[in-house]
Amino acid sequence: MRRTPRGYPRGARQPQRKRSFFGPRFWIGAALIGFAFFSYQCSTEYNPVTGEEQHIAMAPQQEIALGLKAMPQMVQQYGGLYPDQEAQALVDRVGSRIVQQSDAAQTDWQYDFHLLADPRTVNAFALPGGQIFITVALLQRLETEGQLAGVLGHEVGHVVARHSAQRMAKEQLTQGITGAVLVAAGGGGGEAQLAQMIGNMVNMKYGREDELQSDTLGVRFMSQAGYDPRALIGVMRILDEAAGGQAPPEFMSTHPSAPNRVATIEAAIAEVYPGGVPAGLEP
Repeated sequence: MRRTPRGYPRGARQPQRKRSFFGPRFWIGAALIGFAFFSYQCSTEYNPVTGEEQHIAMAPQQEIALGLKAMPQMVQQYGGLYPDQEAQALVDRVGSRIVQQSDAAQTDWQYDFHLLADPRTVNAFALPGGQIFITVALLQRLETEGQLAGVLGHEVGHVVARHSAQRMAKEQLTQGITGAVLVAAGGGGGEAQLAQMIGNMVNMKYGREDELQSDTLGVRFMSQAGYDPRALIGVMRILDEAAGGQAPPEFMSTHPSAPNRVATIEAAIAEVYPGGVPAGLEP
């Protein structure tokens, strides 16, 4: 009987060579992951207001330019600016007081406060570099100037903490890891979905942490500006009522649950005023 060079009969099934897990694609993927982590770790700056080292993806002037560029689109998306000049003046006055009389004054961000005409969306948000927005739907639900100060102080906190720049750096890291996983796995669709899901969950987690840090900074800034920080707890109640109990579970949301945020605010108040909130602050 004729045999193959390896000694197996012609036509017989020969054993398959086991492919090594540590093939070229694995090492290329590992190198890409290493480069992504190295780039992320090298983009580090110290924030003197928050007192923390941050991973930042852009320079301050780039943040300011990005916010200014996106501002018109945000205004258009929310129905334009609210035409009541008196209401806009109130937002400007409270926002300026928060910035000028708190640690936010140590920064060089170009703060600008916009009252949006959207009558249905209860929302406030900040763009990189100091562009801050509040909808008239939220403003009309607030009961005191202190509550407005709490909302704006929270948004100033996002700007000061450079949350947008941090998030961009994290997304760049996530994209680098996702690409590396695809290279190592050979580009399969299942691996792509898994890698993307992991990346999204990582970024969601950081989003919740950003919100809690901004609540803490909001308490600090509004207290320094002479507002009663307990007003921010009232804002949480208003937001919870506006949601109508329809908020998604905290684990899958970028915003923490109302009880979690209230607990964070109360802890921040106790840190600012360990002997209790003094009398005479503006409610």
